[in-house]
Amino acid sequence: MTGYSVLVPFLPRRPEQLLPYAGLVQWTRAERLWQGQSLYVEPHQGFTHAAGAGFRVPVGFGVTLMPLRHPYEAALQARSVALATGRPVVAGFGPGGRSMQSSLLGEPYRSPLTAAREYLTIVRGLLANEVVDLQGEFVSFRGVLPAFPAPPVELGLGVLRPGMARLAGEIADVAITWLTPAPYLADVVLPALREGAARAGRPVPRLTAIVPVALEHEGRSPDRIALASNAAHLRGPHYIDMLRRAGVGVGGEDVEADAKALVAGGAFLSGDTGQVLDQLQAYEKAGVDEVVLNVTGVFNAVGAQEAMSDLKRILSALPSV
Repeated sequence: MTGYSVLVPFLPRRPEQLLPYAGLVQWTRAERLWQGQSLYVEPHQGFTHAAGAGFRVPVGFGVTLMPLRHPYEAALQARSVALATGRPVVAGFGPGGRSMQSSLLGEPYRSPLTAAREYLTIVRGLLANEVVDLQGEFVSFRGVLPAFPAPPVELGLGVLRPGMARLAGEIADVAITWLTPAPYLADVVLPALREGAARAGRPVPRLTAIVPVALEHEGRSPDRIALASNAAHLRGPHYIDMLRRAGVGVGGEDVEADAKALVAGGAFLSGDTGQVLDQLQAYEKAGVDEVVLNVTGVFNAVGAQEAMSDLKRILSALPSV
């Protein structure tokens, strides 16, 4: 059965801003608290602060960017969060955009797939208390992370297109998607995950979809909320390519028109509570294991109180487990 989780819908400037969302996971049927990469309060430190404040909940990083840290540091940070929370962690990684790669590494990855394979291979070995010896094209390491009992850390990989999905099938525990319509997940991503898993002779990773959503309110245009949620993504070539593959009519030139296309194409969910639940049901039917409710657009457009209200209403309306 599909589980439901919540995304922190903004980049926290102070760690205590995370606590209301951690409370949703502690007190509602939400299963996990997710956060993407932040350049303000870094998500590892934010989740550790929440644990120290008494909110020891399962967490997920969806996703942190590989160029920001060596895989040894990535493994250490992920295990540290598991130790601080006492709960399982999904440590999701992604290569980031080419401009960030160039800024941090001097040049972009020639092959993001190869870079991700090397990176996750090192992290997995370290978390398994193995002696790692990998001399890669993009990342290398020889050594071991000192063993210590900790809750499990599962490796996630950010996935948009079939190549990365096949790689996730080979090496990840969780494939993490963003802005991906349900039919695209069923028809493109899941078959690629299964192909990669079969090639490696291992179980198919779980599929986690981070889904932008907004409840209908008078005077609140879903197109406006979709733009407030995804303006940056609508300028990213990899997102534009994925959306076009999914049949969403984005042009890549007019972000307002593209935001309307997100709503029309089912990449951004909106409507009254019943309509949103019906749209979420499509993700369950597509084979998604975990839906992460993303109300970033509501937060950006109309504020924190309304974003929290939408999350509570959706969570309370979900069918009983």
